[in-house]
Parts: sequence; C-alpha cells; structure tokens
Amino acid sequence: MSDFLSRVASAPISWGICEVPGWGEMLPTDRVLSEMKEFGFNATELGAPGFLPADGEAAKAKLAEYDMEMLGGFVPLVLHDPAQREKAIADATAAARVFQSSGGSKFVTAVILDDDWSEPRPLTDDEKAHFVEMLGVVDEICAAHGLEQVIHPHAQTLIETAADVEWLLGASDVKWTLDTGHLAIGGVDPVQFARDNIDRVGYVHLKDVNLGMAPAVLRRELSLMEGAKTGLFTVLGQGDIDIAGVVRALEENGYRGWYVIEQDTAITDGVPAEGTGPVEAMRESMEFLTDRVAPALT
Repeated sequence: MSDFLSRVASAPISWGICEVPGWGEMLPTDRVLSEMKEFGFNATELGAPGFLPADGEAAKAKLAEYDMEMLGGFVPLVLHDPAQREKAIADATAAARVFQSSGGSKFVTAVILDDDWSEPRPLTDDEKAHFVEMLGVVDEICAAHGLEQVIHPHAQTLIETAADVEWLLGASDVKWTLDTGHLAIGGVDPVQFARDNIDRVGYVHLKDVNLGMAPAVLRRELSLMEGAKTGLFTVLGQGDIDIAGVVRALEENGYRGWYVIEQDTAITDGVPAEGTGPVEAMRESMEFLTDRVAPALT
C-alpha cells in the first residue's frame, strides 16, 4: 500500500498566513497548528513573519508542542538585479539559518521583481544571466545549511508563464517545487511537467484552480488576493487541475517526497468562528485525497 497520505502536509497559506504584503488577517498560531493537527499533519512550512517565532530553535519548539516538524518555507528573493546581489545573499542566508535551526530541509525560492511584488516584466539577457548565477549562489547557501533549494513557479513573479518555465529548465539545473496550481495558471500542464521532469522535482504543492480566471490574472486584471477572495483557488478536486493524475505520475516515477496542500486563502472579513473558515476547506481537500487519490495508488 502506498504511504502517500503520510507524506501530505499543509502550509500556513491554507489558513491565510501569506508572505505577500497586505494579504489579510493572520489567524492565531495555536489555533492554526491545532487545526492542522486535527487532520494528522506532522509537518508544516514556516509561513509569513509573525506566524512562528523568528528564532529557528523557538519555532522548532513551538511545532514540537503539536508533535510537528518544520519542512522549510517560501522565500521571496530579488535575483535578477546585480545592484541587489548582497541583499539577496543576506536575505537567503538569514532564511537558511532559520530553516536549518528549526529542522527544515526545503528552501522554496520565489523570484520577485522587487520587495513590493511589483508586476513582473521581461528580463534583459544580462538580467537573465545574473538570475541564473544567483540561483547557483543560493544553491550553495542552501547546501551549506543542509537544505535543498526548490524554485517555485508562481503567478506574478518572474517565473510565471510556460515560456518562463521552459527557459529556466534549460538555463539552470535548480530543483523545482511542482506547484500544480501556479504551473497551470501559467499555461503548463502539471501532469506533463511531472512526467517530463521527475528528476527535477524536489517538492510538491497541491493546489486546485478555477482556470477560467487564469487569463485575468495573467492580464493583471485580477490580483492574486482578489482571485483568492473570488474563487481562483478551490478545494482540491473541485477545480480544473488533475490532482490525482499529478500524484500518480509522480509516485509511479519514484517521487517519495512531501506533498503540501496549498489553498491560497485570504481572510479579510474578520476572524471566523472556531471550527469554521479555512479548516472547512481543508477537511474537504483531505477527504478528496483520502477517498479519491490515495486508493488509486494501491
């Protein structure tokens, strides 16, 4: 029998804890961790600043209260701009130290235009060359801290579209986070990505998406936060992504890493009552994985 379900975790973003500036309200840490534990999750990501202690040892201790471990986390970095080289190195090193001391193993890089998450633009050849060089630098930083860098394709970052993904696959040997939702928003079939690039997949984010809304995101008519509030990201099994197909392709080709449920959620209308809110969507997603996806792997 497959051990798939024992390798499923969830990230704080599924409870509205997001690194994007101005995303929304953060639920209390203990409430989120206790709700995660209800589903038997044994691990989570660091989440946005303020969710877990900034000190890695303290974050590890907080997770230990719930018999959970740290997976690592999402790190937005500016890597294309030579003028920001030293800042990028400092930011990456600081994050790596926290992940290492908290017991994490994955350094999930999102490459942003600037710290304000401004709209991405095409890069010059020189900027692309610097980007690739800096990915190598971050790989070295990660290796020195016992971590693996896994680049995260992501809407409204510099690795957003199918063309971006194709370029970077050829330009760098960096490992990838296979994010089912963001790849699909950018025009990449995540099942095909799993089949074609199994040797590059170091981590998986499970996300379902209403792809009818994707063109508006790519045209900048809809921000990610607006999308999260209006149905861009759905419960697993209720969107347009072949989640079962992705998992099957990965497992059949030897992937034995983590699957992290990432349902981008924004809480903007006040804290939901206990037992309601993001936990309800997570319950439906876990039922889908348990009842529909896992049985197909046995």
